[in-house]
Amino acid sequence: MIGVGIIGAGFFGAVHAQAIGAVPDVRVAAVCRQDIDAARAFARQHGGNAHGHWQAVLDDPAVDAVVIATPHQFHAEMAIAAAGAGKHILLEKPMAPTVAECDAINTAVARAGVRLMVGHLMHFALPCLVGREILERGDIGRPVLGSSSMIKLWMEANRRPWHLSSKTGGGMLLTAGIHALDRLVWLMGGEVEGVSALAGTFFHDQEADDTALMLLRFADGRAGQVSSVGYRDGGVGFALDLVCEAGTMRLDFDRGVSVGRGGAWTPVPNSLDPDWMLRAVEREWQAMAAAIRGDAPVAVDGAYGRHIIACIEAAMSAGRLRREVALAPPPA
Repeated sequence: MIGVGIIGAGFFGAVHAQAIGAVPDVRVAAVCRQDIDAARAFARQHGGNAHGHWQAVLDDPAVDAVVIATPHQFHAEMAIAAAGAGKHILLEKPMAPTVAECDAINTAVARAGVRLMVGHLMHFALPCLVGREILERGDIGRPVLGSSSMIKLWMEANRRPWHLSSKTGGGMLLTAGIHALDRLVWLMGGEVEGVSALAGTFFHDQEADDTALMLLRFADGRAGQVSSVGYRDGGVGFALDLVCEAGTMRLDFDRGVSVGRGGAWTPVPNSLDPDWMLRAVEREWQAMAAAIRGDAPVAVDGAYGRHIIACIEAAMSAGRLRREVALAPPPA
């Protein structure tokens, strides 16, 4: 039985706890919130020992692995400490706010010999899995161009002050738009080499971005675009279009997957989960458990997580400089 410590037992920590409860041979062993009374209430509902400080979770002998679901600015410190304590790590996206912090995490994980998976949920969401299967079969050939969007309400009920400043790892792109970027990069199946972008704050009084438009140039010459927009009011836009060598494909989280040929769209059956987020987190924990047991490689590793942050870091520089910026190269 794999004992999991939840560092950040809040809104999304509760989603992780629900998902863990549905996965065989995995259990909640410990939980942590600064508010110890809230931690105890969380533990009563989901199980595990309640702690008021994250270091106590790392010191808890019942914990084999941790999920870090805290504000972004704390990811690097906590992940490095978890690796040093010999704990396997599911690190919520974004891996960290900067490439330098991602490199430090990956170095610590390699030194400790623990498993690290970055929580890019799109890799486990049913529409993306169905789309990936279609691409791997070669039904419509290889993607040539892609467009991915995350257009949504920014000031949701779970928005916190730290989300509003880039100094604390906030902003729409790192918080939510990263899903659109990740989904595109993963399904295009290639390395991004350069990024052009426009990023800024168009709808809210805050220091961090609420809007970013990115143009990705892949190393092999293919291209993609990403829209990350946190509006004041509107309808949700969370879709991806791929123009492939022999057809098109659309992923929509309200309608599922459709394949385009001959000027018409054909829906793909069984390509949508009604409760897609919880089902995706359950698949994520199944994959994490398999990696910990040594039954499968890590599904979303630290090198990939770093690559996504390098795209975002390049986008922010490109927006300031008004030109394409190359991605930070991986460490030698």
